[in-house]
Amino acid sequence: MNAITQINPGIRQQILDAFNFRHATKIFDPDRKISDEDFNVILEAARLSPTSFGHEPFRILMIQSPEKRELFREFSWGANGMMNGSSGQLGTASHFGIILAATDELMRAGSDYLQDHYARVKQLPDEVIEIFNGAYGKFQAEDHKITSGREITDWSGKQAYIVLANMMTAGALMGIDSCPIEGFDMARTTQVLAEDFGIDTAKWKPAVMFAFGHRAKDPEFLKTRRTMQDTVSWF
Repeated sequence: MNAITQINPGIRQQILDAFNFRHATKIFDPDRKISDEDFNVILEAARLSPTSFGHEPFRILMIQSPEKRELFREFSWGANGMMNGSSGQLGTASHFGIILAATDELMRAGSDYLQDHYARVKQLPDEVIEIFNGAYGKFQAEDHKITSGREITDWSGKQAYIVLANMMTAGALMGIDSCPIEGFDMARTTQVLAEDFGIDTAKWKPAVMFAFGHRAKDPEFLKTRRTMQDTVSWF
């Protein structure tokens, strides 16, 4: 019989408290800044996050300059405060950023980028790289059938959401608020990234924006979710 590992009940409660604490913060207290030490932990949680095949098809763009943030205001309705009459997360967040997703130019099976990633980052021997190329090629072409540019970029975006989820959980465990933001014009955001940030948008596309800081006030509504019975099925 396999032994059941016992977890410290205090750890269990700490995790649940963090998830109950976290909410999509629309307005932050602009006078409360996250320390470099704390935000570096959040970034390290991102860097250490799992991704499919270990390809790490994401980059994080931190936008701390108020002038740079304003470049997104007109078309980022999820972050500009238009829905609550404030300057939004763009104007109040301690830390604001965008996670970029790698396009098919980088993530197509057999790409030069991936060969370098396997050898330099994953430090795989040639014979294992050959196995990765074959397995990932089959995954793209046959198993999941993600072969178009849009499909591959969307797959990279899925990995970006894993990264952001871990960032938000790390923040919540430290009592830091956050908000994932999809409310923005994709084409115009891509254009700004190319023209004002020097991003090669043939290789990297915006996946999701995010904001971190400390809430200006507590949520007005209780957290609501489906019941466990409606969420999970056991077989």
